Amino acid sequence: LGVPMHVHDDDVLVAPERVMNRSGEPFKVFTPFARTLRAMLPPHGIAQAPELRRQDSQQVARAPEQRALHELNWGEIDSRWESLWPAGGPAALNQLDGFCEKRIDNYKIERDRPAIDGTSRLSPALAAGVLSVRECWNRATQWHEGDSALAWQNELLWRDFYKGVMTHYPRVCKGYPWRGDVGYVPWRHDETEFAAWCEGRTGIPIIDAAMRQLLHTGWMHNRLRMLAATFLSKHLLIDWRWGERWFMQHLVDGDFASNNGGWQWCASTGTDAAPYFRVFNPVTQSKRFDAEGRFIRTWLPELAGLDDREIHEPKTQRPAGYPPAIIDLGYGRERALNAFRSRDV
Repeated sequence: LGVPMHVHDDDVLVAPERVMNRSGEPFKVFTPFARTLRAMLPPHGIAQAPELRRQDSQQVARAPEQRALHELNWGEIDSRWESLWPAGGPAALNQLDGFCEKRIDNYKIERDRPAIDGTSRLSPALAAGVLSVRECWNRATQWHEGDSALAWQNELLWRDFYKGVMTHYPRVCKGYPWRGDVGYVPWRHDETEFAAWCEGRTGIPIIDAAMRQLLHTGWMHNRLRMLAATFLSKHLLIDWRWGERWFMQHLVDGDFASNNGGWQWCASTGTDAAPYFRVFNPVTQSKRFDAEGRFIRTWLPELAGLDDREIHEPKTQRPAGYPPAIIDLGYGRERALNAFRSRDV
């Protein structure tokens, strides 16, 4: 039809096949990968792809049966979702500007506290492709210096890392663990416990609050994703692929590579994963990162009357209607360790 096509690397800082170790093989550990990729990037920002000229609409005639996007019946838009996640590139750029101007300098300190708006919340725009990861990198590079900007850039590097894992090891796209030596632990498939986890009824407040945040907003704070995934795959020993699928079904920022990489990291089956014996205690984490219980009170109003100590692990003051803990955390940890040891780790 005479329409020129221009091909550019997309959705990553550097194409996966270009980031290799000295032996010409893909990286399996994040830290040397990040060091190598950083060295490949210009110190003052990455050149953006050129703006492509919009083709003359008369150049290619539309077939009679085709309709323009605005002519389709898209149904009613849920105003709640629209207010939480404004659509389009201009909205994403405004959000990026606001983050860089107001919050990026405190990112390293505040990113782990779910009750604080300390993260960029740009992952939905990145996942949808309406915001360039290179634009994010450039803003952090050009506007800010210091550990916080570097910490946020590291999160962008994790995106590239997991996309490289997906590219070089396509078995992860087929439900297989990256680590074949320990990946086939005797996972449990308890549908009742899984449903309790999905619906925020485990009796572990920080886990339940996180799962309710996901159901009501389509998003979950990054540290809570780690805690929820570890709780399911380690304490409950339920197949991590069940949780991976649930997240992808509900996350507005669902990205296969990052989601799969995160779940396999937590389940100790992926590349550069947490050692199998590292099992985060959700109560300890809750006390550390939500000390006053602000996040828990937001999503579990039935616990709002508890004091700051009891709210993390209700025992003597457990309100009527809030379920008891689905499992003893110590027992769950030991069961997970024994299951992994049975794989001759």
